[in-house]
This record gives sequence, C-alpha cells and structure tokens, in this order.
Amino acid sequence: MRRTGSTGRSWAALAVAVVLSSGVVGTAAPAQAQSQAQEGRLVLGRENCVAGVCHFDVPAGTYDVRVLLGGDAASRTAIGGETRRALLPETAVAAGERVARSFTVDVRTPEGEPAGPDGSPGLDLAVGGTAPALAGIRVTPARHARQVLLVGDSTVCDQPAEPYTGWGQRLPQYLRKGVSVANHADSGESTVSYLADPRMWATVRPLIRPGDLVLIQLAHNDKTTDAATYRANLQTLVDQARAEGGRPVLVTPIVRRWFNTDGTLDNDTALLVNGLGVDHPAVIRSLAAERNIPLIDLTARTKALVESLGVEDSKALYLTDEKRDNTHTSEYGATVYAGLVRDALAGLHLLPAGRVRAG
Repeated sequence: MRRTGSTGRSWAALAVAVVLSSGVVGTAAPAQAQSQAQEGRLVLGRENCVAGVCHFDVPAGTYDVRVLLGGDAASRTAIGGETRRALLPETAVAAGERVARSFTVDVRTPEGEPAGPDGSPGLDLAVGGTAPALAGIRVTPARHARQVLLVGDSTVCDQPAEPYTGWGQRLPQYLRKGVSVANHADSGESTVSYLADPRMWATVRPLIRPGDLVLIQLAHNDKTTDAATYRANLQTLVDQARAEGGRPVLVTPIVRRWFNTDGTLDNDTALLVNGLGVDHPAVIRSLAAERNIPLIDLTARTKALVESLGVEDSKALYLTDEKRDNTHTSEYGATVYAGLVRDALAGLHLLPAGRVRAG
C-alpha cells in the first residue's frame, strides 16, 4: 500500500518579528532581519511569506509555535505545516479581537515519510481556514516537549498528496503546546520491513527519549507474515522502545471498508486477517494483555463507527468514490480517526489532560 497542501491561501496583518534563540522577541526592518538571520537568529518577516506559507530556516528539532489570530473582521483560522500536517484546528475569533494559540511541531528530514523525498529544509507553516487572519507568530525551540512517535503504514503516515491522508497526519491538531507528533510511519511497511530498513526503526529508536510515547500500528502489509513472526516483531519493537525509556503503545489497525450483505464488516478482509489466517488485531490484543502494554483498539473503534454509518455514509471516511479505495482514508476520515486516537490517549491517561485539545 505505497502511495505517493491543503491549508489556506491568504494572510492578514502579519507581524514582522525576530525571535532570538533565547526566546526574546523584537521587531526588525527587512535589512536588519536579514543580518540577524545570517547570525543564526530565527527571523520572520513579510518577505518570508509567499502565498500563505511562511518558511523558517531552522535545523531539525522540536519547536513551539505561538500564533495570534484575529483581525478587523470575524475570522476562522487553521494552521498546517510541513507535509500536509494539521497543526491547529480552525479557530473562530470575533471581529476586532485577538486570540493566542500555541502548539509544538517536529521538524526533521525527510519531513514526511521516511522513505520519501527530503522536502524543503526548515519549517514551513501555512495559514488556512474559511476566513483566515493571522496577527502575529513566534517560533522558539521547545525545551521540555514530550514526543508522540508514530510507527506505522500508509494509513498512519504523512501522505504527500491529496486526497490520501493518514490519521497520524491529522493528530497534531488535537495536542497542545508541550507535545509534538513525530510521524515516522511509511507507506507499504510491515513489521518485517520496518525492522529491516535502516530508514525506519533503526532511525526512530535513537530519537526516543525517556517518557516519550511510541504508538505502533503495523498490520495492513503483513499479508504473508506468520503469527509467530508477527508477534515476535511487535515484541521486538516494544522491548527496544522500553530499553530507550519510551512508553510503547500498541494500536490495532483501522478497518478496511469491506461489507458483508447484512451490513456488517467482513471478518477477514475488513478486520485484517491475512492469507495465512493470522488475525492481526487478536495477536496485538493478546500481546498487549500479556506484556502489560497500553492498547488502543482502533480496529474495534473504527469497526463500530463504520458499521454504524452503514454502506453509503461510511464512504466519506475512505477514498471509495475518489479512488475506488476502501483501505486509505480521506482527509475527513483521517481527521475522524485521529480524533479516536486522541480520545484513547486521554482515556488511558497516556498524556496529561491539559495537553490534549478537545475536538
């Protein structure tokens, strides 16, 4: 399942700001800003922004972003960035008012899928929404942020092109400042390939810091993996994440939209039973219970939702109409499924309540 921007298009009242490495904020004329940029300071000015996208020339790392939203007219503004990530949900601000919002963002190379292109260096943020208005913005290095690292396949990854969208791509908007989503999911990956490819787990493992969450959803591409190997691979990921001080979380895969004639989902294709008869969600649940690993049963949650919507209404979650694809999610479906993950993270108390943004 390997698959090869969607934020708003205009800017309002953009503040010209210079953010020093110490976090001090000041203003600068364009010539002064250029000089400070050459000295290694972080600069934002009108000249940095083209067609609603503002570029920050920063090295890989984790950054806190504070935006001031609002303008003379009523506005509704959303912030996205990097490879089509949703970073801040659409926020309404009354006419003449200003509202500050903050979030934390992961900057890396490649900026999207690990096996994909490098993307543009630094940090790109885009302003969208139905009536966008940005009054100011500040970016500073995040000092004590917690990471949520994602290990997964094409249903999770930062998909580079519309209409394909992974739920991990939409998850950041549900988390507040202090938590970043580092999405290392990649199209086409199984538990076998993710462990074997040096761009995958061998790259992720050194990035794990004590206390970081490591969410693992791999199953869709384990079509020829026997049960013993599949379980052993998951256990390796869990054990090595724990060895780095991380907190692994097993995630059962999202369902495929494949119905029986009675309106229920097919027990094999939809619920991820492979050609060898391996019931992937069952293996994940068993391992989680035996090894005391937190479990997000996304299979059960998405099954309940898809069946409740029925054959026709559930099409909007997937790319059924656009691509005749009942495995990969639309932007809408990925957003809904990311909300289910957010609910599970909060319900399992895996993140402090103050770090989770309500839908």
